[in-house]
Amino acid sequence: MTTQQLTTVRRMAAEILGVGIHRIWIDPERIDEVENAITREDVRRLIKEGIIKARPIKGVSRVRARLRHEQRKKGRRRGYGRRKGVKSARSDPKEEWIKRIRAIRKFLKYLRKRRIISRSTYRRLYMLAKGGTFTSVSHVKTYIREHKLSRKII
Repeated sequence: MTTQQLTTVRRMAAEILGVGIHRIWIDPERIDEVENAITREDVRRLIKEGIIKARPIKGVSRVRARLRHEQRKKGRRRGYGRRKGVKSARSDPKEEWIKRIRAIRKFLKYLRKRRIISRSTYRRLYMLAKGGTFTSVSHVKTYIREHKLSRKII
């Protein structure tokens, strides 16, 4: 009879507290009082007295996730084996282009302002950059050196 009665009390307590039956905690030292509870009113009284309580939600620990995030910030855990999408899925090609072209144009303006390259050279390099000739600022530098387009040494 005792386990059946406890199961009933546990079910009623779960309904009253609005939690699952597995989250109901019954004080093991006062089980006899719990067994005598028959009505919902009795169960409510036991809850008020603290003989029956709802256990806290366990939840999922974020510790491992935080550690992993810290590692990724350092550049770890990003090898080829970890990658799922193609390169263009992981970083937008258009954004890559925008970053690259802005850096190149800024550099060309700097060279023109310092009079390292002439206006005509600037215009020619600008149009080459627009056409996608250069992969980076360092590529522009090498191109200028190879074609002897600068007035001064870069």
